[in-house]
Amino acid sequence: MIFEDQHSLYLRDGNELTEIRPWGLNSFRVRSTKYPKFTGNKNALTMPLAEHTATPIINIEEASHSGIIQNGNLIAKIDAFKNISFFKQNGDLLLKGYQRNRIDDMNAGVDEAKINHFNSALNIDSREFKSNIGGDFELKVRFEADPDEKLFGMGQYQQDFLNLKNAKLELAHRNSQASVPFLISNKGYGFLWNNPAIGEVSFAKNLTEWHALSTKEMDFWITAGDKPSDIEEQYAAVTGTVPMMPEYAMGYWQCKLRYRTQEELLNAAREFKDRNLPIDVIVIDYFHWPKSGEYQFDPTYWPDPKAMTKELHDMGIKLMVSIWPTIDETSSHYNEMKENGYLVQVERGVPITMNFLGNNGFADYTNPQAREYYWQMLKKNYVDLGVDLFWLDEAEPEYTVYNFDNYRYFEGSNLQVGNLYPVKYSQMTYDGMKAAGKNEIINLVRSAWAGSQRYGALVWSGDIDSSFQSLRNQLAIGLNMAIAGIPWWTTDIGGFHGGDNSKKSFQELVTRWFQFATFCPVMRMHGDREPHTKPLSDVGGGKMPSGGPTEPWTYGENTYEILKKYMYLRKNLKSYIKSQMQAAHDKGTPVIRPIFYDFSDDEQSWEIEDEYMFGANILVAPILFEQQKSRTLYLPAGKSWINIYTEQEFEGGQNITVDSPIDQIPLFVTASEYSNLRPAFEPILNS
Repeated sequence: MIFEDQHSLYLRDGNELTEIRPWGLNSFRVRSTKYPKFTGNKNALTMPLAEHTATPIINIEEASHSGIIQNGNLIAKIDAFKNISFFKQNGDLLLKGYQRNRIDDMNAGVDEAKINHFNSALNIDSREFKSNIGGDFELKVRFEADPDEKLFGMGQYQQDFLNLKNAKLELAHRNSQASVPFLISNKGYGFLWNNPAIGEVSFAKNLTEWHALSTKEMDFWITAGDKPSDIEEQYAAVTGTVPMMPEYAMGYWQCKLRYRTQEELLNAAREFKDRNLPIDVIVIDYFHWPKSGEYQFDPTYWPDPKAMTKELHDMGIKLMVSIWPTIDETSSHYNEMKENGYLVQVERGVPITMNFLGNNGFADYTNPQAREYYWQMLKKNYVDLGVDLFWLDEAEPEYTVYNFDNYRYFEGSNLQVGNLYPVKYSQMTYDGMKAAGKNEIINLVRSAWAGSQRYGALVWSGDIDSSFQSLRNQLAIGLNMAIAGIPWWTTDIGGFHGGDNSKKSFQELVTRWFQFATFCPVMRMHGDREPHTKPLSDVGGGKMPSGGPTEPWTYGENTYEILKKYMYLRKNLKSYIKSQMQAAHDKGTPVIRPIFYDFSDDEQSWEIEDEYMFGANILVAPILFEQQKSRTLYLPAGKSWINIYTEQEFEGGQNITVDSPIDQIPLFVTASEYSNLRPAFEPILNS
């Protein structure tokens, strides 16, 4: 039975109720349940809708057992076979449920050709609720596949391709993997899998299938647009945008695996100033604390944090401090947090979720009381001492064993709600900073889900290796994260694991990565360099070793001279970056984005995966292979482009080959903005 109620279209099929509800401009939220009512969970769809949703047009045809609902440029149709299809207003088919089963007598009056198309012995439905023992459901939602379709977004997966068609992705977080299940199709729609359950999605040649291992209902959101920017902005309107990035965060960030002491950190900051190098943020990494779960500076190595932060602020440098969700079972807070239900629980075995320098539980950020308890420790021991921002590490969280079915949160089983964890982690510090009167809030965080952007999430790509292959991965990751609605993204310059500053090959890699990072939303040096230092002691924060240095002057004089120029270039670009950050805040516009985002009418732009736009006017073609001294790139049609090094002008719509010596990353600026932007590039032009 198909019926209308409260401006929505419904399908009742036995004990299953499916709802198609207008949800934002040119958009629908589609839910289905076998329970008496929907859960009421908004998941990522948290923004108010009053000014974004118009009254839909609904038409139910009882004779043909079908119904249509239209919201602006998007039409949904339930056909006689209880299958749902989505169309643009002009009639273009966007997405259609995959259904293969026998046609019963109730549809005898339906067009014979349509019956023949769907009359199948396979008995496969587009929506499949399979009961789990004890309650709730395993869910599969299937759509017809278009072999020529291109799909982009979905978050952060360690692979070097941008188009996700024919890929299979795990809907779960791991160290260096963040599932953000929103995508854009070149057919003109965006799709959000609005379900935080653990699962997988397959964009196969024969069908697209979304799979949740345990859930109470189906929930997805779909939108239509004539341009990628229309789709991205409509998505941001219902899930939220990033705050306005603080101006200091647009410059250079210095980080390494563990500045071990207060004096070591300050000496590094002082040398930046002595060398007159631009630096905006410096970072204290993990185990500056005496024990996991204490959330304070170890006084043996950090004797006067307040004086330290004051000196940094006097130098114009902000301080970021790393925190983990780990609570050592011997820490002073463990028993209280355990008794109050503030820790992630296990379904079987002992409640230890990570083994690192002892047995640890994880703080359960899905519990609002746990978030408040945890925040009060951070405020007292960090914020009140002058710390400016937090690095939310281990945000997946990083279980020692990724047995997702063995963990339970305040909001439900990990299988059902696990992907919400990093959202709530970011929310904890965002809400806390707001309550403390802070307005310039940014959280460096190692994972995210849809909606994380609302809480100032600056996602970085995790503990990646130091190689050109890894660099190629980061380009694809950064662009797909941007399309997935996470405009604040960064990566460890040079990679995290395995770099040795003394090796020429690594110096080359760092140089190329540094150039790429200059044109990322945040430019941040980090890494676990070789060789390691020995631990300072066998107690407290002294237990942990540190990696080798990462400061720009530690890679040899030739490399240093190149890195220095790009640091000044980044500083010069701040006003341009600020305008891009404003667009991200206002509309959800990605700061970095694939070429097709700005040039969707150029069919060739949808094929380009190794270059990108940094804002609206700078095209970046990074060097992604070892010993590469030139490369071919594509200039999109519709604009004239100027090579920043030669000042030669090219018409768009063509491939060209350019030289790329070690001190140059190929850069092109739109001719209309060249005179305005050229002064910013002076540091790399006067070589």
